[in-house]
Amino acid sequence: MTDPLGTLHFVGDKLMLRFERILPHRPEKVWRAITEPDEMKHWFPAIVRTELQAGATMEFSFADEMVDTASPFAEGEILEFDAPKTYVFRWFDSVLRFELLPVDAGCRLVFTQTMSNAGTWGDLPCTARQGAGWDACLAALQGLLAGETAPPPDFLSLAERYVAEFGLAEGTVCAAGDGYVVRFERDLVQPAETVWAVLTEGRELTTVPPRFAHPHVVPGRVRAVEPPRLMEYEWLDGAGLVRFELGHQEPIGTRLVVTQTIPFSQADVRAISLAAWQVHLELLFAALFGDVRCPWPAERTEQLRKVYADRLA
Repeated sequence: MTDPLGTLHFVGDKLMLRFERILPHRPEKVWRAITEPDEMKHWFPAIVRTELQAGATMEFSFADEMVDTASPFAEGEILEFDAPKTYVFRWFDSVLRFELLPVDAGCRLVFTQTMSNAGTWGDLPCTARQGAGWDACLAALQGLLAGETAPPPDFLSLAERYVAEFGLAEGTVCAAGDGYVVRFERDLVQPAETVWAVLTEGRELTTVPPRFAHPHVVPGRVRAVEPPRLMEYEWLDGAGLVRFELGHQEPIGTRLVVTQTIPFSQADVRAISLAAWQVHLELLFAALFGDVRCPWPAERTEQLRKVYADRLA
């Protein structure tokens, strides 16, 4: 049986991810696994150092040194410690809450992460990575409790499901200046250098490499290139621009923003542009995990075009 996906909720101006698991173990056993640092190291995404009492400071470190120990992502505080019921702590500006509720089969674990909705570390685009990551952690926790080594879930598949469930693949379009701006923003777990290498495929940048475009936009002159952060080129005989920006995603990864400007006179291409860029970025997302999908999914593109056309109408 597959565990359910986490759910996304808005709590005031913050975001909350919520997960629920029925565990066939006594609350006391689960409590030790979710609170004691020596147990947490087998499933939690960071190594934790703390004293188990409310008000104690917490230190988070990473075996592969993904995050600088001097960064704000390395500190926290225990906010509530009520054994064996409720464990709440702050990790940087997120609040993690673990609640154990007895049931006939063992206990129900309710886990929530309340995110700040600030920066690239706690905003809406990063909720897919957070959801997929916590699913993997909870699977490891269940394996630990069962005395087994649980195989890690397929991160790509999980992340794609969260992207779809939370509507994170969709683009926007708005009027600006003398035309429209189509815009997409995607959170990628790979560093910018890796994303750039996949986009360019080792090609010369005097012309636009194929992965910077799709079948519904014909690239023109390259306007700007700043590896591995920026590619801008003309389309529609120079009447519009396409721009790829690869910013740093805190604490690790890349925040990709793709924009396309469309003159008012070409308003009828907005729907197909939105559909094609969404498909293009879905293919790129998979390719970054080594899953190269081809040929171009024309049927899905047409389905999305109809959806966007209805919204624009």
